[in-house]
Amino acid sequence: MAGAYDDRDGQIWMDGQMTPWREANVHILTHALHYASSVFEGERAYNGKIFKSREHSERLKRSAQMIDFEIPWTIDEIEAAKVEVLARSGLKDAYVRAIAWRGAGEDMGVASARNPVRLAIAAWEWGAYYGDAKTKGAKLDISKWKRPSPETIPSHAKAAGLYMICTMSKHAAEAKGCSDAMMFDYRGYVAEATGANIFFVKDGEVHTPDPDCFLNGITRQTVIGMLKDRQVKVHERHIMPEELESFEQCWLTGTAAEVTPVGKIGDYNFEVGSLTREISDSYEKLVRT
Repeated sequence: MAGAYDDRDGQIWMDGQMTPWREANVHILTHALHYASSVFEGERAYNGKIFKSREHSERLKRSAQMIDFEIPWTIDEIEAAKVEVLARSGLKDAYVRAIAWRGAGEDMGVASARNPVRLAIAAWEWGAYYGDAKTKGAKLDISKWKRPSPETIPSHAKAAGLYMICTMSKHAAEAKGCSDAMMFDYRGYVAEATGANIFFVKDGEVHTPDPDCFLNGITRQTVIGMLKDRQVKVHERHIMPEELESFEQCWLTGTAAEVTPVGKIGDYNFEVGSLTREISDSYEKLVRT
């Protein structure tokens, strides 16, 4: 399946029923389109099974609550819908997108408590997020935008509005020939990439930013568990920009990114070393078991 995302064959689950792909539409006065009242999940299926599916569904519900709405479907109902979508798609390896939003209703201003909450789930083929970076190492720009303080946004929600600066950062990076951009947080600490968490290696130990103002990714948590199982020391801490020069290896984690080595961030270079390759290979085996 290829082409524009609004012009494909197949079906999308919307509000409890399967809908022909091209008919899965919303009204132009949908609240989420104007005010970003939307949360979503990106998930991957391997060999016909969504990796950590329930954890994603639980986070979807939590994210909605963080931005002040309740998804009117239970975790079990969301799980059943994802299974149906994947089965109808005919795909074994797929990307699954669940999205919940405030729809069109009686309110069309900042407030939207009277508008219905809607839910949709789609699945499609999606290969490596960073192309051939899994072998060569991704090249990252350094974004001018910073992850905001938790006092200004619900930073632990996977909410659409939080990705605006990520989109701008990634566009700027791609214009420079990079795959993505690394972002600092509002204090100047290393934070994450635009849609993935980041890890560094130094002297056989791993360092990763403390996710106190950005999403603590499900893949991030999985990889930390894998490292600890291998008795690799993991430091979750604030990382200063000047430390980048001292790190030997670097990789990104995320549902879309999986485990992707990084070869360069701005002027800093990293080797695609043995630990990076080991974790990448082990993650690939884990998601397919």
